[in-house]
Amino acid sequence: MANITFKGTAIHTQGNLPAVGASAPDFKLTAGDLSEKSLSDFKGKKVILNIFPSVDTGTCAASVRKFNEEAAGLENTVVLCISRDLPFAQGRFCAAEGIENVVSLSEYKDSNFSDAYQLKITDGPLAGLLSRSVVVVDEEGNVVYTEQVAETTEEPNYTQALAAL
Repeated sequence: MANITFKGTAIHTQGNLPAVGASAPDFKLTAGDLSEKSLSDFKGKKVILNIFPSVDTGTCAASVRKFNEEAAGLENTVVLCISRDLPFAQGRFCAAEGIENVVSLSEYKDSNFSDAYQLKITDGPLAGLLSRSVVVVDEEGNVVYTEQVAETTEEPNYTQALAAL
């Protein structure tokens, strides 16, 4: 169980992110067109998993904007923005913001994603949502970087995540 905070108050996740060097667990999530996507769909690419509670919050929206901006210049890399928001809400946000360089994926249905990555928040006002985290996966499917943001209201360390590529 990871110990994080939300506005300074301790909350917890169901476990810890996969270790650097481990094979990244595959998953199934829902895309904006309601198709199913998995990590294996991006095999051979570097993958940044930008995981957050909800695109309807300022910090989460900022992370999507920042990774969208950075993704435009990354070679052989895809950024997956993952939350429990409905795919329709994710699509509305991306359309309104001109977000075109990331792939939004939703865990609104039963999915193995939060269990595989052990990042579902288990208590507090955000219980059931995903902990703000970044996981970087190399072309071979190995985890090369992880960050579970200690204070949920803060942005991830973009510089370190991008340097891991």
